[in-house]
Amino acid sequence: MTDSHGRPAIHQLVLKVHSRCDLACDHCYVYEHADQSWRARPVVISEDTLGQVARRLAEYAADGGLESVTVILHGGEPLLAGPARLRNICAELTRALAPVTVLDLRIHTNGVQLNRRHLEVFREFGVKVGVSLDGDRAANDRHRLDRRGRSSYDRVLKAIELLRLPEYRHLYQGLLCTVDVANDPVAVHDALTALRPPRIDYLLPHSTWDSPPPGHGQGTVYADWLLRVFDRWEEQGRPMPVRTFDSVLSTLRGGPSLTEAMGLAPSDLAVVETDGSFEQADSLKTAYDGAPATGYDVFRHSFEEFAGHPGVRARQLGVDGLSDTCRGCPVVESCGGGLYAHRYSDERGFDNPSVFCADLRSLVEGVAERITERALVPAVTGTGELRSAQLHLNRALLADTNGRLAGTPDWDAAWQLFVRLDSDPTAGAHLDSFLAHPYLRPALLGSPDDPGHLPRLMAAATAAAVRAGSTVTLGWHHPDGEVHLPSLGTVRLPRPGRVEFTVTDGDFRVRVPEHAGEERTPAWRPLETLRLTEEASLLIDDADPYRDRYPSPVAEPLSPSDLALFGKRLRAAYGLLDEREPGWRDGVNALLATTITPLAAGTGLRVCADAPGALGVAVDFEPEEFVGALPLLGRRSRLAGLRQIADLTVPGTGAGRLLDEASEYLGRATASPARSAEDLRRARHALDLLAARPPGELTESGAYLVEEMHTEWRALHG
Repeated sequence: MTDSHGRPAIHQLVLKVHSRCDLACDHCYVYEHADQSWRARPVVISEDTLGQVARRLAEYAADGGLESVTVILHGGEPLLAGPARLRNICAELTRALAPVTVLDLRIHTNGVQLNRRHLEVFREFGVKVGVSLDGDRAANDRHRLDRRGRSSYDRVLKAIELLRLPEYRHLYQGLLCTVDVANDPVAVHDALTALRPPRIDYLLPHSTWDSPPPGHGQGTVYADWLLRVFDRWEEQGRPMPVRTFDSVLSTLRGGPSLTEAMGLAPSDLAVVETDGSFEQADSLKTAYDGAPATGYDVFRHSFEEFAGHPGVRARQLGVDGLSDTCRGCPVVESCGGGLYAHRYSDERGFDNPSVFCADLRSLVEGVAERITERALVPAVTGTGELRSAQLHLNRALLADTNGRLAGTPDWDAAWQLFVRLDSDPTAGAHLDSFLAHPYLRPALLGSPDDPGHLPRLMAAATAAAVRAGSTVTLGWHHPDGEVHLPSLGTVRLPRPGRVEFTVTDGDFRVRVPEHAGEERTPAWRPLETLRLTEEASLLIDDADPYRDRYPSPVAEPLSPSDLALFGKRLRAAYGLLDEREPGWRDGVNALLATTITPLAAGTGLRVCADAPGALGVAVDFEPEEFVGALPLLGRRSRLAGLRQIADLTVPGTGAGRLLDEASEYLGRATASPARSAEDLRRARHALDLLAARPPGELTESGAYLVEEMHTEWRALHG
C-alpha cells in the first residue's frame, strides 16, 4: 500500500519505551555495536512523547486510509517500564488509533522480567509477545547472560511457560533466535520446537564488511547451519512457521518476501526512540555511529515526512537499490541483497552485497534443490488433468484451513457442512464445481489474523450449500455491511454484526437482528451468468472482494445496462473465436475461463496468476481485441497454473525465465502472423539457451513442456 505521495506506506512502528536492558548480551546491536546513541536517551519514554507519537501515527493512518498498523513495544528491554506504565502506553495507543485503524500491538522482550501482571495488561489490550531465546541452555548462555554474568535461561523458560498457559496462549507470538555457528543447529532447533512456539525466526548476527561475523571466509558456514535446521524442520513435518524458510519458499515460487532480512519488498518500518527521535531500523546501529539517525522527531515532523527521508527511500528501491553484484545474481528475488545493514563497508557505504552473500545464495539454492519435485506431473499433459490438479489443491487448502480454524464454533459448523457435501455423491459434484471457483483460492490462502478471513470463509460455505441444494443454517459476526457469496452474488446488510443464513433447496434467507424482535430484509444483488453454448457458460463477477488480483485495476460493479453491453461484447468475441478457430477449446494452451471480471476502461485483457480460470477484461474491450489476445493469455495462464501444482524448473535458476520467453514468443507468433518470423527466431533462441543451461535445472515436467514447444516451433516454422 502507498501513501498520498505514492511511496510505500509505513505500516510498522518500533516504539522504544525503555532504553536500558537487564541482560548484557555480547552480540546486542543496541549496546555492543558502533552506534552508542542510547547513552543520551531518556531511560523511559515520557507521557508527552508517547502522546505525540500516538497523535502523529493516528493522523498518518487516517490520512493514508491504512487498514491496520503494527506497533512493537521495544527497548532496551521494554518490560523494565513496568506493568503500570506499559498499561498506560497501550491505553494511549489504543485511544488514539482504534477509531481510525486496526491496531496490532506487539512486544519484543528477553522474557526475564515477564510475570502475570505484565500478561494481564497484554491480555487486556491483545498484545502479542515475541521472546528472544538462542536455543538450549548451552547455546543461549553463550551470549545471553545478565549483568552479573548469570544465565538467563531458566528465567526465560519460566516466562514461556506462563505464555503457554491457556489464558495467555493466544498472546504467544513466537521465538527469535540469533544464529551462532558454534552451536549445534539440531539441538538449538529441537530446544525451540519443544517450547511449541507459534513461529520461530532465525536471525543472522548483525555484521558488516568491516566487522564480519564469526567464521566469515570459511565457506558457507551460516547456510550449512540453517540448512541442517531446514532438514530437521522438514523431518518434523514443519510443525510451525519458520520465517526465514517460509520467506525463501515463498519467493522461490514467485510470492512475496516475508522478512526484511531477505527479499525485495520495500521497508515499511519506522523507529521512534524514547526521546521522540525518528530513526531507521535498529540493525543499522551495527554500521557506524549515527547510521540510523534521520534528524527528525515526532514533535517537529510527521510520519509522512519520515517516509520521504532519503535514508528511508533508499531501503525502498527494490532491485534498483542493490549493488551490481546483486542485480546479476540468479537468486536476487529471494535474497534481495540481504539485510540493508549487512551490506555496509567504510569504503563503499551500502553499495555492496551482504557480508553473508555466499551464505544467502547457498541457502536459497539449497532450499530450492530440496523442495523440487522432479517427476513428471500428469497435469502437464492435458487441460483435464490440470483442472483436476487445481481442484485437488483447493481441497488441500480447505483442509489446511480447517486445521487452523478447528475449534472455532462458527467454523466448525461450516466444516461439518463441507464434510457432509463431500460424502454425498450428488452434492459432491456441486461441491467440486464450487471449489473450482477462481476467487475461492485467495480466500483460502488468507491470513487467519485478518479480521475478514473467517467471515469470508463462512460466506463461501453458505454459497457451497446453495450450489449443492443442501439444507443448513450458518451464522457468524460480519465486520462490514456486505456479504459476498462467492460465485452467486452480494447481500447488503442493514449494518455490520451477527448474521445468520438459512439455506434450503438452493435458496437462502438472511436474518440480521437489529433490535429485539425487529428484523430488516437485506438487499440481494446476484451475479450474471452468460450462456455461450449448451456446454459453456461464463460467470461475470464484478463484486467478489478477491477479484482485485490483476495487474490492472478492476471496474466498479456494473449497472444493468453496462452489464448487458459487456455481456453482448463477450458473446460476440466468443462467436468470432468459434468461427475463425473451430475446436480452439481443445487446444492444450486454450484459456478455458469460467469467470470474467470487468477491468477499468483501457486496460485490455489480463490473466490472474493466482486465480486459475479467471480472466480480467476491460469494460470497453472490442471483440477483435479479445480474439487476438486470448491465445497468448491462454499460454500465460497455463504456465501460471502449472507452477502452482508442479515444478517445471529448479526454483531460483534462470531456466524458468527462459521457459516463459520461449512460450511467450511462440504465442505471439501464433497471434500475429505479421511478426511471426521475428517471434519464431526469438522463441528458438530461448529454446537454445535452455538447452545450454546446466543439467538438472529442468524437471521432467519442464522437459516435457520444452519438447512440446520444440514440436510447435517446427510446425510453425514449416
